[in-house]
Amino acid sequence: MARRAARLVIRGIVQGVGFRASLRYVALKNGVSGWVRNRGDGSVEALLEGEEEKLKAVIEWAKRGPLRARVNSVEVKYLPALGLREFRIR
Repeated sequence: MARRAARLVIRGIVQGVGFRASLRYVALKNGVSGWVRNRGDGSVEALLEGEEEKLKAVIEWAKRGPLRARVNSVEVKYLPALGLREFRIR
């Protein structure tokens, strides 16, 4: 299956609730690489890459987030594969 990338901006109560570490865990569990970081406006940004079905599974998880998060919206922009091979929290 072809690899694809997606840039996400997750808004809501998503900082200080373990969102980045949880997203990294879910991504690695699904074989998805990339990175995740907090943004100055209180949102979380992620760049993900993986097989389309697994990528979509991680995006669906991001719409809920970890238990203490309250996700209001997830902006998703699909991109061609970028060659990412690991996952980092920035």
